[in-house]
Amino acid sequence: MQHTERHTRSSRFRHTFDARLPATPTHLAVLFAIAAATPTVFAQLQPAADATADAAEKALPAVRITASQDTPLNLNEDVSNGALGTRSQLDTPFSTTIVTDEQLQEMQPAKLGEVFMRDASVSDNSNPYNAWASYVTVRGMQLDWQNGFKIDGLPFNAYGITMPYEQLESVQLLKGLSGFMYGFGAPGGIVNYVTKKPPGSATFLGSVDVGYRTDGIWSQHIDLGGRVGPNAMFGYRLNATHEEGQTYNDGHVRRDAVSLALDARLTRDLTATFGLLWQERHSTSITSAIYTAQYPGLNLPPPVSGGSSNLSGPDQHLNTNLQWYTAGLRYNLTPDWTASLTYGFSKSFRDRNEGTFFLQNYLGDYNDFRFAGKEGHRLTFWQATVEGNVKTGPFAHQLVFGAAYQKQINDYEVNSFYDQIGTGNLYQPNTNVFYSPEGLTTFPSSDIIQKALFASDTIQLTERWSVLGGVRYTDYEQNGYALDGSTTSTYGKNGVLTPTVALMFKLARTTTLYASYVESLEPGSIVAPTYANGGALLPPIRSKQYEVGVKSEHERWSATAALFRTERGAEYPNGANVFVQDGEQIFQGIEAGADVRLGRSWTVGGDVMWINTRYQRGAANVGNRVAGAPTFVGAGYVSYAVPGVPGLRLGVDAKYTGNTEVRPAGGLRTGGYLLVNAGASYATRLAGHDVTLRAAVDNLFNRRYWMFQYADYVGPGDPRTLSLNARFDF
Repeated sequence: MQHTERHTRSSRFRHTFDARLPATPTHLAVLFAIAAATPTVFAQLQPAADATADAAEKALPAVRITASQDTPLNLNEDVSNGALGTRSQLDTPFSTTIVTDEQLQEMQPAKLGEVFMRDASVSDNSNPYNAWASYVTVRGMQLDWQNGFKIDGLPFNAYGITMPYEQLESVQLLKGLSGFMYGFGAPGGIVNYVTKKPPGSATFLGSVDVGYRTDGIWSQHIDLGGRVGPNAMFGYRLNATHEEGQTYNDGHVRRDAVSLALDARLTRDLTATFGLLWQERHSTSITSAIYTAQYPGLNLPPPVSGGSSNLSGPDQHLNTNLQWYTAGLRYNLTPDWTASLTYGFSKSFRDRNEGTFFLQNYLGDYNDFRFAGKEGHRLTFWQATVEGNVKTGPFAHQLVFGAAYQKQINDYEVNSFYDQIGTGNLYQPNTNVFYSPEGLTTFPSSDIIQKALFASDTIQLTERWSVLGGVRYTDYEQNGYALDGSTTSTYGKNGVLTPTVALMFKLARTTTLYASYVESLEPGSIVAPTYANGGALLPPIRSKQYEVGVKSEHERWSATAALFRTERGAEYPNGANVFVQDGEQIFQGIEAGADVRLGRSWTVGGDVMWINTRYQRGAANVGNRVAGAPTFVGAGYVSYAVPGVPGLRLGVDAKYTGNTEVRPAGGLRTGGYLLVNAGASYATRLAGHDVTLRAAVDNLFNRRYWMFQYADYVGPGDPRTLSLNARFDF
């Protein structure tokens, strides 16, 4: 199992340093001088306690109410596992990662790839200023933008959506197959965005922060939470953000986001919840996609900077809207049994005018194709579960039973535009212009309906041995429709079983060995318009995964490792530029990572992934490496608390991504590249309130490189970017 929860390390310093000195001009000058000279990301400082460091370490707070200590990787922190319920990462027989609110504040991410900078199993394919914002590969497999993303465990369509990371409690990643846990989905994994919730006690929470990002983007964010009413019955958490300014590629972005979480403790045993997240985002001069299917060379042209305005124009734009709502009831039937009912509805919409450059030669010449259209997705979700504990003879059982219903409606454009508008060169300004026509509208072009029953049993055989078994029974229906409402394609299958089994052994209270097997089905792709069969709806694909791993977490160090193998049906464009399903993809490899706290000031960590991939059993591409899967990825970080300046912490992160096959047909690879980020943060108190200043620079050395984005697509790496943030806690 990978470095499972490497991203929650921030809390380990929570009471280690005294940061109550006033923010003198000297201190501020030191911070921003460091930010300018050794730009930053991911550096950290935590507010301090009055006690000495030794005493503070002995009194580190628990991550969970039931935890006894705050450990480096927080393997004791809960992670959502869908139909398996919520359990600690240490007790989850799959590879997982958690990035906490504190880590998100440090990193100040603009896209999903930046969130997982320290995770070697995650490769960045994303771009903050076009529709690729949530594209990443996990263990060489791209996440499914239709089914691979959740908010508080509930589905939404993530295509083109950049999340309001400042409004999240954490970002969780379940690596690998998710068929039993969440139903249909690609085997790369599940990203679950966890929103901020009302506080458990009557303590008021409040903060406001102001941020700046290259080249002129300013943001303001407020976070308020508390409890009111008799016995603090009603809880609330409100977040609001406004962001606007000039992007690094001479475009413009404007974003407004609001999230609200409410709960009501109606009785001692009954709790009602409600949540919403709304975001409107507008970006202009978005970066064009670069398509290599027609490229004849064996080496890509010299890379251009993602900050170059040559790849965009003022006529190109991406406008998105995300609406997400949830309501639920949770009732404690007995001290050992709980029933819950959850409803969710999400609606995502995008209006885009986006260029695709069909690369023609090593000189960088291209044919400029333009897509202009509107698309949307609506998801309705119901789930009822009952979970609890029983004993049968000497065995203890943790049981989960449930039923779920999900309907996804995809709305696509009636009269979209897609055609060549000119030619150009990567190293020259793009002079082609095409503004979106008026009157673009959408219609319900397809729907996907899932009805499922699931059950799991985790049996405690002895004090050390336990076994998990679960199965999901799904009726699946997938339909395509014409503009007049007639059915153009259909696929349906009832009684689809996706099982999972796992064996776990507690080597010690802090160490778990496990072996797991899981199956999954993913919906067939909706073929992109760049292919000859654009718009076609392909049937579902079955995958299998085998994994053996270990997780161990202690007060000052943590380590994880896993061996895995995934077998997945293959999809790719053939020689006639038809996107087909043919053959199988094999992914097998190893992940390993460790973090250690050295003394009072230093923390270091490292993470590696090696993976071997190939196509097999198909009519084409047999023996080739799978497109999008780097053979090797390594990540590491160093964090240092400056003894002479209480409250100041410096940090450096680095990640090397090996060369990656671009095309399923082989013969074209991105080069390997190393990215270095550096960071600093300073925490103090002003007038009795906590104040935190952060600075972050990504791509410190301004490295130019090509990144894999999708089969046959590459994208330019982001340029060096500076982010600053000042936070004041009420």
